Amino acid sequence: MTKEMKIAVLPGDGIGREITPQAVSVLETLGEIFQHPFEFDHGIVGGDAIDQFGMPLPDETLRVAENADAVLLGAVGGPKWEGLDYTIRPERALLGLREKLALFANLRPAILYPMMTDASTLKREIIEGIDLMVVRELTGGIYFGKPRGVEQYGDEERGINTLVYK
Repeated sequence: MTKEMKIAVLPGDGIGREITPQAVSVLETLGEIFQHPFEFDHGIVGGDAIDQFGMPLPDETLRVAENADAVLLGAVGGPKWEGLDYTIRPERALLGLREKLALFANLRPAILYPMMTDASTLKREIIEGIDLMVVRELTGGIYFGKPRGVEQYGDEERGINTLVYK
């Protein structure tokens, strides 16, 4: 038997709360089939965390993620929280996790199932059979640029997000 793996389950908001339990169910089934034990520790992030704790990434949720071998994160945000200040929007939980856990990549699979080929605006010969993994670097750069923010510039607002090259 292999070492038990601890997974932080952070369902997020909206559809994240619907999909995440299904992903946990799949992992439980795989664990049974391959005799690989998983322990699931749950936390609250995003809009739900804002509603309950006034912040998108509570300290307790961060501790859950820090003590896990992996993080299963659902979607965060939604119309309910769109008017909030940038510093406390649900999406700040994602950036907080990336920064605090020193996460280095975001894996985004892209698969086109045959029945969806005709739904695309791209030519069939270009997209048919697509099955790839996009790896996006996340550890620094513009994600965590300083100074950053929005300031008044005459009659307009100006967004600033600084990336220093060394």
